Amino acid sequence: MRKWVVVLCSAILLASLVAHVQAEDSKVTALKERLTAEIDSAGNASDAMKTFAKTNLIPQCTNPVFVEAVKAQNATNQSLDQIKQVDQEWTEAEDELPIHQELTSNACAEEIRKICQQFSAVGETFVMDNQGANVGQNELTSDYWQGDEPKWQDAYRDGTGGVAVSEAKLDKSTGEVDQKMSLPIIDADGSVIGAVCFGMNPNAL
Repeated sequence: MRKWVVVLCSAILLASLVAHVQAEDSKVTALKERLTAEIDSAGNASDAMKTFAKTNLIPQCTNPVFVEAVKAQNATNQSLDQIKQVDQEWTEAEDELPIHQELTSNACAEEIRKICQQFSAVGETFVMDNQGANVGQNELTSDYWQGDEPKWQDAYRDGTGGVAVSEAKLDKSTGEVDQKMSLPIIDADGSVIGAVCFGMNPNAL
């Protein structure tokens, strides 16, 4: 009798866990569907970019490496003043800083490089936390804090998530056209915890 009780309790617990996971998945799915609709309505993105983003970039919103890296940085609870101090040091530095090396060589940066190797149209890419501070990048950005820029503001969108698409422009340093698309980083429970910005060459899509 006890054996059957244990089996029954285990089955109920398993069903409860499965239902919980499914509920979490539905929130993530609903958010991705909204992001897909926003990409479709982006007036400054080509059809090729929209197709590429929906197929290859939206899945990166839940990339486990990005999610874990963002969660870890969010957990440090840096104040905005601390972030801005780092940002000032970053922008004023004439030589490489330890944080430059850290953010271009950590697990998040390595994952970005894998994505860039997989998709040749993707160039400068960086992941940001819930305040817009850099978490990882494949190339050094001009500043550390992105929280005052649309690429983070429109993608994080006060924790609700959205899509930001910049106008295409010529990058004088590379001689190639660059167009950026930013998307939210989404945790397993459907909450928006950060953002990621992908720089793309629309001519290579």
